[in-house]
Amino acid sequence: MKVQESKFIQDTKPLLVRLLDRLLERYPYASVLAEDSRTRVYSVSRRNMSVGEGDLGTSRGFVAKVSDGKHYTEYSFNRISEETLDVVCARIGELAAASGQVLPEGLTESEYPVPEEEAAAFTGSTSYEIDPRELGDDAILAHLNAVKEKGLAVSDRLLDCRVRCEYQRYTKLFLSREKTMEQNVMWMDGMIAFGAARGEEIKSYYKTYSNLGGAEMLSRMDADVETAAGVTLELLESEPIPPGEYDCVCAPEVTGMIVHEAFGHGVEMDMFVKKRALAEQFVGEYVASELVTMHDGASAASEVASYFFDDEGTAAHDTVVIEKGVLKSGISDLQSALTLGTQPTGNGRRESFRRKAYTRMTNTFFEGGTDTVEEMIASIKYGFLLENPSSGMEDPKNWGIQAMVNIAREIRDGKLTGKIFSPIVLTGYVPDLLKSISMMSENVALSGSGMCGKGYKEWVKVSDGGPYIKAKVRLG
Repeated sequence: MKVQESKFIQDTKPLLVRLLDRLLERYPYASVLAEDSRTRVYSVSRRNMSVGEGDLGTSRGFVAKVSDGKHYTEYSFNRISEETLDVVCARIGELAAASGQVLPEGLTESEYPVPEEEAAAFTGSTSYEIDPRELGDDAILAHLNAVKEKGLAVSDRLLDCRVRCEYQRYTKLFLSREKTMEQNVMWMDGMIAFGAARGEEIKSYYKTYSNLGGAEMLSRMDADVETAAGVTLELLESEPIPPGEYDCVCAPEVTGMIVHEAFGHGVEMDMFVKKRALAEQFVGEYVASELVTMHDGASAASEVASYFFDDEGTAAHDTVVIEKGVLKSGISDLQSALTLGTQPTGNGRRESFRRKAYTRMTNTFFEGGTDTVEEMIASIKYGFLLENPSSGMEDPKNWGIQAMVNIAREIRDGKLTGKIFSPIVLTGYVPDLLKSISMMSENVALSGSGMCGKGYKEWVKVSDGGPYIKAKVRLG
């Protein structure tokens, strides 16, 4: 089934068209973005059961953008009617007239050309099998509670099992002189998280789920919960790892963290404009092993970060960032592309209609290779299989990476010994890490249970992943 359009958007579209026409009478460029987005969040644990609207993903409103041929002005608002149409137009005019007068002394405003547009008329919807709205809050909570009880029944050593899921359903309409584009999208994600005690020490483990679709995702949680409980109990026997550089096999979720944190942020081209990304100096050069080809794009995969066009009306792309080890391109929003003289890649994304569009990642991943996981493990004299990343931090200006991984399974003489080390800190210089990749599995997996911030704010949905990879990794 296809996600249906928003009645709110359809009801306001005629007024938005009139607003655009009036703006185009005055400015060489104008656009209007309309958004109707709803997020619903569910959570159960031993002590709590809750359901409610998600603060980040629930919004309804508009943003108008105009250019006088040199400068751009944006105005966001959440109401429009016959009575307020004149007021909105007047307010946009006031802001545009004042844009060159509000800068602090000593600063100058950047000048941007008017973008060249190709005509586009488009309506697209993603698909789903089970509509969570039709399934209902009570049924979803009951499902999560059953998963929780099934997990806790594995052992009385488990302190708690928290099971959560959320879905977002949104419609976006983009209008400009040459474009009328509408998209209707739904995704769902979830997580199972366990805690267990070893004396005063608490060990935790989580498993995540996501899909570009609906509540059909819930059945996957049923199948995995007992395995996740078992891994949590394994962690009770874990030890701290001796610091050092090791040959490692990274599971796809760890590969995804490396892709996202090590190189994804570093090729966001609004950082090129600000001279805050070292990657700008290495376009056309080897930055990784020849085995590595890296993609980013809303059309590059089918996951939670997929869409048909970005928040500036640029069609979704599949951008090859690294090709056989060579850095080919960054990713960009419209404004960054205008500044740098490049083409926008469909990565201009807003947290909501109230926020500015920035260059943001979407589906970010490495292509697969030809090796098997068994061959990778067999090739290691002493090292580790890394699983279950928990957090990461990037430094695009200096190409450093620091990330936390929950599980390192010991490999000795080409075999897993059953011994586990936890927690693990993964650090390094990005090109050294990527150039050390010597094997890659054929199958690629992406997941998108989390959000990505621009620094500490501006949260958007992303997914990342890749194959199993073998690399030299500094652990501590």
